[in-house]
Amino acid sequence: MALASTEKVILGSIAFAIFWVLAVFPSVPFLPVGRTAGSLLGAMLMVIFRVITPEQAYAAIDLPILGLLFGTMVVSVYLEKADMFNYLGKLLSWKSKGAHDLLCRICLISAVSSALFTNDTSCVVLTEFVLKIARQHNLPPHPFLLALASSANIGSSATLIGNPQNLVIAIQSKISFGSFLVGLLPPMLIGILVNALILLCMYWKLLSIQKDEEDAAAELVAEEDVSSHRFSPATMSHFTSLNSQEGNSRFEPMDIQSPPSTVNGNADQVESLRTISFYKVGPSLSTFYENEIPQVSSSAPALARNSTASEETPHNGASQKKHETAASDFVVSVNGLNDVFPVKHMEEKETLSSRYKRILWKSRVYLVTVGMLISLLMGLNMSWTAITAALALVVLDFKDAHSCLEKVSYSLLIFFCGMFITVDGFNRTGIPSTLWDWMEPHAKVNFTSGIAVLAVVILVLSNVASNVPTVLLLGSQVAASAAAISATNEKKSWLILAWVSTVAGNLSLLGSAANLIVCEQARRAPDLGYTLSFWNHLKFGVPSTIIITAIGLALIR
Repeated sequence: MALASTEKVILGSIAFAIFWVLAVFPSVPFLPVGRTAGSLLGAMLMVIFRVITPEQAYAAIDLPILGLLFGTMVVSVYLEKADMFNYLGKLLSWKSKGAHDLLCRICLISAVSSALFTNDTSCVVLTEFVLKIARQHNLPPHPFLLALASSANIGSSATLIGNPQNLVIAIQSKISFGSFLVGLLPPMLIGILVNALILLCMYWKLLSIQKDEEDAAAELVAEEDVSSHRFSPATMSHFTSLNSQEGNSRFEPMDIQSPPSTVNGNADQVESLRTISFYKVGPSLSTFYENEIPQVSSSAPALARNSTASEETPHNGASQKKHETAASDFVVSVNGLNDVFPVKHMEEKETLSSRYKRILWKSRVYLVTVGMLISLLMGLNMSWTAITAALALVVLDFKDAHSCLEKVSYSLLIFFCGMFITVDGFNRTGIPSTLWDWMEPHAKVNFTSGIAVLAVVILVLSNVASNVPTVLLLGSQVAASAAAISATNEKKSWLILAWVSTVAGNLSLLGSAANLIVCEQARRAPDLGYTLSFWNHLKFGVPSTIIITAIGLALIR
């Protein structure tokens, strides 16, 4: 494609430069509007500058990619609701054999979860788990944070739903889910192993330092804190789920004093009701019962019998135990109702029923997710498969889906819309195709030297322009060049693009959204805040990225 007019080239380059600055540095002082607004601004400027027409801008938005992204996000939200990521967090510390074992576990779990649930989601939900476990064992956090972010990037390369750039490749390349998995699974597995070895070599001494037992005890984070934290993949918010029974168990029984010998007055009934309500529901709900006490009828035979029995028995341990048993097994009538309910048995039955329903609901979520993965492996339309799975979960939940759908990152979907328009406008200036025409003779995928040149170009562009725009800019041109050689080389070119653009994210802290998510989540974690510096990441990222990229390229066939 030849260069467009000078005016379009200049104005299109300005619009793309503004988009790039705001996408890579979302809080620039002169225009701190963020990535999403930055992508829309770039798209709007492309239309205002007449680089593309409004019709071309709408046509540039790739709906299948947005549908696939939306479907996978909804499925991830329901998996989080079904405690999938809690289970992954527990695996990190289950029977851990030390810091080195923990580092390897983080690498493996992060890679697998990223391949199935996208790297950004895995980083959002696992970062605080990793911080808590590091603090629990009095270990430095940054090796584990590096393991989480880098392994998430590497692991996400294995599937077409692992990261946003692979979603783009899935739609543009028409490669089946299974074929893509077979092509990149070996490099991913070897890459995770090598990545773990690099981390162990760099931080072996740091992880081998014996912790001070007293300091460890002071800094200890309870395991239930590690496993009870719940996460929202889309909003990055945290909330702690409370168990009402655990909450009630915190209150110790009060010393029971026997009421006066007569039970005919309302005062005696009030005192007994207070005692029973405190034992049964704790002080918060006890207040409710106390407010309702004046409405209780004076003729409460069950209360009278219990009170009389407790008065006639000497005040010893057996008496107190008998009173506690009576209080926990029965509740008195309120508002004039004289029925007596066996609350203890009802609660046990309700607990078993709610547990059964919860397990049944979780099973449905996992079955739908497995069905989605099987459908993708069978080669069904990826976008509609993900959307169908998402809607199936909404229907099976049988509740208002607002609370789950609001966790979807709609700002990310809008960012993609703006980016599609901006990149399409920049492509229409002719600059990317002109640069590719100059490099194409040196980047043939049927030669080792050509693969090396292509990998360097993708590596640099992925860190300068980000990996998704790089795939959008180079994808079709690299594939067309390879297709002129053979169909096999065309597929290989897509695999190389997917592998290098994904692993390139490990080069620097700004290389991928997953790195930034880990950094930001770690910094904002309550009581556990830790700042992962740019240089700490860079001194690990450069050797890791170069070595793993080279190994993966040698394994791609």
